[in-house]
Amino acid sequence: MNGSVSPDAVVGEGLLQIEDCLDADGGVVLPSGVNLISLIERNIATVADAIAYRYLDFTGPDGGRAVEMTWRELGIRMEAIGAHVQRAASTGDRVAVLAPQGLGYVAGFYAAIRAGTIAVPLFAPELPGHTERLDTALRDAQPAAVLTTAAARGSVEAFLDTRIDKRQRPEVIVIDEIPDAAADDFDPVVIDADDVSHLQYTGGATRPPVGVEITHRAVGTNLIQMILSIDLLDRNTHGVSWLPLYHDMGLSMIGFPAVYGGHSTLMSPTAFVRRPLRWIEALSAGSAIGRVVTAAPNFAYEWAAQRGRPAEGSGIDLRNVLMIIGSEPVSIDAITTFNSAFSPFGLPRNAFKPSYGIAEATLFVSTIAPSDEARVVYLDRQQLAEGRAVRVGADDPRATAQVSCGHVARSQWCVIVDPETAAESPDGQVGEIWLQGANIGRGYWGRPQDTERTFRARIHSTLPSGSHTVGARIPGSWLRTGDLGLYLDGELFVTGRIADIVTVDGNNHYPQDIETTAAQASAIVRRGYAVAFTVAGDGSEGVVIVAERATGTARLDLSAATEAIKDTVRRRHGTPVVDVRIMPAGSIPRTTSGKLARRACRTAYLDGAFD
Repeated sequence: MNGSVSPDAVVGEGLLQIEDCLDADGGVVLPSGVNLISLIERNIATVADAIAYRYLDFTGPDGGRAVEMTWRELGIRMEAIGAHVQRAASTGDRVAVLAPQGLGYVAGFYAAIRAGTIAVPLFAPELPGHTERLDTALRDAQPAAVLTTAAARGSVEAFLDTRIDKRQRPEVIVIDEIPDAAADDFDPVVIDADDVSHLQYTGGATRPPVGVEITHRAVGTNLIQMILSIDLLDRNTHGVSWLPLYHDMGLSMIGFPAVYGGHSTLMSPTAFVRRPLRWIEALSAGSAIGRVVTAAPNFAYEWAAQRGRPAEGSGIDLRNVLMIIGSEPVSIDAITTFNSAFSPFGLPRNAFKPSYGIAEATLFVSTIAPSDEARVVYLDRQQLAEGRAVRVGADDPRATAQVSCGHVARSQWCVIVDPETAAESPDGQVGEIWLQGANIGRGYWGRPQDTERTFRARIHSTLPSGSHTVGARIPGSWLRTGDLGLYLDGELFVTGRIADIVTVDGNNHYPQDIETTAAQASAIVRRGYAVAFTVAGDGSEGVVIVAERATGTARLDLSAATEAIKDTVRRRHGTPVVDVRIMPAGSIPRTTSGKLARRACRTAYLDGAFD
């Protein structure tokens, strides 16, 4: 369903209608001239004084303060900041956002795009544990200017002074010191749909960060795909998010309100982690006035269930909440734990939408149907590790739970491919997930060889019947995701990443499967905070498990827990564990999106950080 529209297609007046973005066959086709900036301008013209973004600031002594920005105010701030950007950078230059979470970040990101430059959403240097990532991204992008706030200016300038050569040092623009009157000096820019909107830096779990070139067409297409798949067509749908705005999922949460003039309520990741009830309270407030959508990875739902449950009689009402869970293989334990904690507060059984996404595809790839509940199947772990889906009972000792990520978004194609032969794999067989569609990024910034390998893959052969390539461009370029998955009953299941596979004595294991076993083996292990990887031993590879200690387990015997973990993993997975390290909470490194950073954890282990 690729379809096409005339280049001079006319989009109706007022707020965007989803029909404007569909061809005669129902395929997603972004009309000429439609992009995030044009959508914001439509909102300014139609609902100028409606709230666009609300930020819940918990840094003050008053316990929380809401700061709001209307569409009209966003338009003014975009052009005021954009005028300063245009003085420091030319069309196509990169402009990095190094600012704390907040409305200034939102305005700065959109301003860089509005000015005709390429936005690079990053973070202020205060983010602990990610200095190297920031340094790598800045050296790679080589921005002409950096957008920050007055509060972060000192740390940003100090970071640039020590990390960037003076001859290449970008100009620092302080967002909140720019008066609205500066908008008078803005020079409007015509945006081409196939120009790069922003660089989305991804990586950190298995590789150094690389910048994905996301075009304006890809952004618009993917937002429409998400809205259609999750049924966000109701204009009384609002977003609530604590996700970092430098992350692809966080950006999508500020992107979808622009499509139809809704609004999003934001808070910082720190505010959520310190008191997850804040997230729940914001969801409840949104649920009281309409439908509300949020998104988070596994650990967030588990954390909220542990530390964010409201008191009885609190008035929390989650009956209109829709929850996207993704960014890694979805954990059914995270879903059931959250459901158990919050069903007394009206949370619907079908609130959870297990989904699959990847930065190279802008973000969104697949999810379950709007009315469906999360679906889990149980597969033989050994057979799955060998590439075959064999169903077993939930109580079978060989069972590993796999959660469906549903159906692929409209006008996007997802094929399971044998990575060695480039041949399409039949349903029920594990292979690499390959993608095609207008939402796919253009490539990696400054990395032509990596771009060719990852974004220009070709399928050698397709299935004679039941092929998932029907309607795709054959031959044509495909995105190699590096993720493993399979189709069962027409639905996509994501099993893990190729780079994370644990191989011992020629046998493959999924690390998350071993990590779940470790957590089940001893109450001393903190849920969702165990990492499994291999290290070289005496002529062979061995499994190492690093786990964080759960709250309230200070008196439990570490040696007994260690032996229980080793014994359970050996019996269940048939592989010996050469070492177990049980560490205090906060010891395991995580990516900027909150995922377990297995590669970084392995490096830390080899460097003696857990000795």
